[in-house]
Amino acid sequence: MEKTWLITGVSSGLGRLLAEKALIRGDRVIGASRSEDALPDLRARYPERLRIVAMDLKDQSPVRAAVDRAFAASARIDIVVSNAGYGLLGAAEEAGDVQVRDIIDTNLVGSIALIRAALPHLRSQGGGRILQVSSEGGQIAYPAFSLYHATKWGIEGFVESVAQEAAPFGIEFTLVEPGPARTGFGGNLARTKPLAAYE
Repeated sequence: MEKTWLITGVSSGLGRLLAEKALIRGDRVIGASRSEDALPDLRARYPERLRIVAMDLKDQSPVRAAVDRAFAASARIDIVVSNAGYGLLGAAEEAGDVQVRDIIDTNLVGSIALIRAALPHLRSQGGGRILQVSSEGGQIAYPAFSLYHATKWGIEGFVESVAQEAAPFGIEFTLVEPGPARTGFGGNLARTKPLAAYE
């Protein structure tokens, strides 16, 4: 049975892989990326089943608007995948204030905004599933990843609570906690400005 997916962070890594697998099996995908030009190869191969919407998780209002547009364009969205995010490598005191705000706004506040925007649509259609991509870093911690861990521990607590609130409406949640994988995550890490004390 054909399903429709809404996947954030679709331009690379796990998001791209999920989109590709869903399309191969005959499903429809609405991919969310900062650019509507994402995935030109997949758009060319699946022009009827892949649509890209622009969404930057750092700003909540456009997230809500993009989710509303995605649901309006589909009879139903079965699976919402909250996947967008990134890592910040460096000791906590090395991070600049903007770096702290950006990773929290993207990984935590952005994921919360996406889920909150999807809930009324899923409730009105009688259910669905939200897959929240977290990390093993939502359960364990490593040095030099404190801010990344803060966002992952935070989103896991949020999802654990919201899953209980939404269960009566047929909305199910899955927390995905991958460990190290060949996704390009390590190559895309933001970095703090090193302090000599941590050399």
